[in-house]
Amino acid sequence: MFDHFVWSVVAAPVALVVVIALLADRLPPAPAARVLAWSAAGTALASVLNVAAFAVKAAAEVPAVAGYFGWSYQTVIADTGNVRWAPWLCVGLLVWAAVAAGRVVRRHRGGRALAARWAGAAAHDGVVVVRSPRVEAFAVPGRPGHVVVTTGMRKILTDQQYEALLAHERAHLTQGHPALMVLSDLAGALHPALWWVSDRVGYLTERAADEHAAAAVGDRTVVARAIGTAALAAHGRPSPQAGRFASFARPRRPGAIPRRVAALLGHQNAGGRAWPAAIPAVLAASSLIWTGEALYDLVELLVLAHGALH
Repeated sequence: MFDHFVWSVVAAPVALVVVIALLADRLPPAPAARVLAWSAAGTALASVLNVAAFAVKAAAEVPAVAGYFGWSYQTVIADTGNVRWAPWLCVGLLVWAAVAAGRVVRRHRGGRALAARWAGAAAHDGVVVVRSPRVEAFAVPGRPGHVVVTTGMRKILTDQQYEALLAHERAHLTQGHPALMVLSDLAGALHPALWWVSDRVGYLTERAADEHAAAAVGDRTVVARAIGTAALAAHGRPSPQAGRFASFARPRRPGAIPRRVAALLGHQNAGGRAWPAAIPAVLAASSLIWTGEALYDLVELLVLAHGALH
């Protein structure tokens, strides 16, 4: 079983990060965001299932537990006799992953509740305008989803720039970006190597929304100026901290705004080939398949351990 652990818990997540680092800037942002989020989620799921399998094995190594289920604990221990530490390490990793994932879920729920309070007013054509001097705009998913814009944001933008902002935020809703962020954030919680992928998916969803807005208004410069104007106006001002909902004016990480503006003005990755995105998907699939074999091996081991006492 240890070879499955090495691939799914150690090698595959690191390989995925390397592949994404090499490919992310070379792919169209919309398909890249989807593939990277789902690949990270698949890789994280494979990792945590593998860790859970080893945690079960650790429990089966305890004589009292093995005796209760009719297993030979000596047989279970012998399966990974050269790496006795691995199953018990996985117990700790499983607890850590559960706590981290719980924090992500609570953060997203808190963000949604806060955003819903901001969106308490009636929506017109899917847009809620909130009277506030803050410079804020974000998309709130739901049935139906809607866009929240403050009067402070509206005042600093021209009509064309405001149209670009609405197109950008609506793209987050129509392209399912909030769900992609939940997936990638959970992946980062379940495996620490994938935290970087979560940030990358966040950037790509913004780039995808930028491209959609540019197509909607027919002028990439207008979108770039809207982003720059909003970011400058919001800089240094307090934020409502609406969880992980992407804010038009506030980047998740420093440097994202200049990169987005440069990409719009330079026509970076507006199109291009999407097929290389299959590489991270294949990596994730291989890790899931390998983990499936690990689960099968665990069942075989427990059957063998049961037979050793009967």
